[in-house]
Amino acid sequence: MNKTGRFSWKITASMLGILLMLVGGLMLTSLAWSFYYEESSWEAIFISSGITILSGLGLWLYGRSKHHTEIRKREGYLIVTLGWVSMSLFGSLPFLISGVIPHPVDAIFETMSGFTTTGATIITDIEAVPKGLLYWRSLTHWIGGMGIIVLTIAILPLLGIGGMQLFVAEAPGISPDKLTPRITETAKRLWIVYFLLTFLEMTLLRIGGMNFFEAINHAFATMATGGFSTRNASIAAFPSPFIQWVIVIFMFLAGVNFTLLYSAFAGRLGRIWKNEEFRFYTAITIAVSALVSLSIYFYSDFYDLEEAFRAGTFQVVSILTTTGFVSADYTQWIPLAVFLIFILFFFGGSAGSTAGGIKIVRHRVLIKNSILELRRQLHPSAVIPVRFNGKAISPNVTHNVTAFALIYVMIFFGGSVIMSAFGMDFMTATGSVLATLGNVGPGFGGVGPVDNYAWISYEGKAFLTFLMLLGRLELFTVLILFTRYFWQNS
Repeated sequence: MNKTGRFSWKITASMLGILLMLVGGLMLTSLAWSFYYEESSWEAIFISSGITILSGLGLWLYGRSKHHTEIRKREGYLIVTLGWVSMSLFGSLPFLISGVIPHPVDAIFETMSGFTTTGATIITDIEAVPKGLLYWRSLTHWIGGMGIIVLTIAILPLLGIGGMQLFVAEAPGISPDKLTPRITETAKRLWIVYFLLTFLEMTLLRIGGMNFFEAINHAFATMATGGFSTRNASIAAFPSPFIQWVIVIFMFLAGVNFTLLYSAFAGRLGRIWKNEEFRFYTAITIAVSALVSLSIYFYSDFYDLEEAFRAGTFQVVSILTTTGFVSADYTQWIPLAVFLIFILFFFGGSAGSTAGGIKIVRHRVLIKNSILELRRQLHPSAVIPVRFNGKAISPNVTHNVTAFALIYVMIFFGGSVIMSAFGMDFMTATGSVLATLGNVGPGFGGVGPVDNYAWISYEGKAFLTFLMLLGRLELFTVLILFTRYFWQNS
């Protein structure tokens, strides 16, 4: 909102224009693969890129202003939400124009799944898709992983526009953990870490036997915690223990707060273990991986000890970090292992990571506040604050976390009812909502690890697409747009 209390639609249009021009420019990089493999898909990519860039240019020209204008908080929420929607709409053009995904709902579902790093797919034969389009599909993961909004705010000072409100709307966790006083420097440093880890994983996957195309696509999907693969069988198509362990390690890293990863790159390793969320995240990973691995080792005839440990750890880390890669059909494991995997759908990675879900930090705060509530019953007059990383958390933050968890569970149950109304059985309805709201990808029932979302009705896919957006932008950023308070002049 501007000083008059009304939204500045020109600022919104200008920012959306910049986003679309960036997306259109990045889309052009897919041409290299189309030319290399001599595919006709280059025409669809080129036309789509042109439409996206020209549309973005038109919005930017309409909204540009010679005067310095601040992006307020409300406009930040609107720009982030509309930005993700517009990126998904224009990002679906290569699939539509090429005819690989002929229906708009399917194409938008696939693209939203990419940008939100969900990894749910409607493509039944991935290996038949032209390489240029597969690369674009994986690139949407990588763009959405760290967030193209964060990329954009790194250049906003050049445009005379401040970007703090966009960063808050993009990462609405407990608090933005700024590495430097300037948000632009924060964004740049996070992207450097993101790029270096992606390059390192790609190199290791090449050493492990993947070709360059497969290595770069899977590195994009891993660091973005997305889960799109170039193979129909996902990571199960690569039985190499080296490849699978490399992906496990980088999935785990992608689920860590990137400000901590930057500290590691800067040589401040001690700061990582001092972080309470990281310790809790590591403990959950080790404990659940051990339980799942041992359960499938002792109650399955298909795994030796190393295979059981690798399969169990891979799927635990994949689901916990909301990556969604598959190395085995976890729905066929014993009930204890399946139940533990199911519980992980409600967790997610660390705040400030590329993972989706509720986030580890919120679970930690909820647990601590619940325990302290018992003490407050005995001492009702005492002020007993929740502490995190040794510091007291304000009641407002605790209330925010509680509200987020409650709304998340309400959306899960409500969404499951809606998907049941579309004719789905219980496991498929709940599994599809959990997988899309948590940005995981594979779920249970008819959308399990060996199935996909192609068979779901267009109405169901449209609803699940909306859930992906809700989950990626952590509920409040999107839901606040549906309240009358947001649109009231103030």
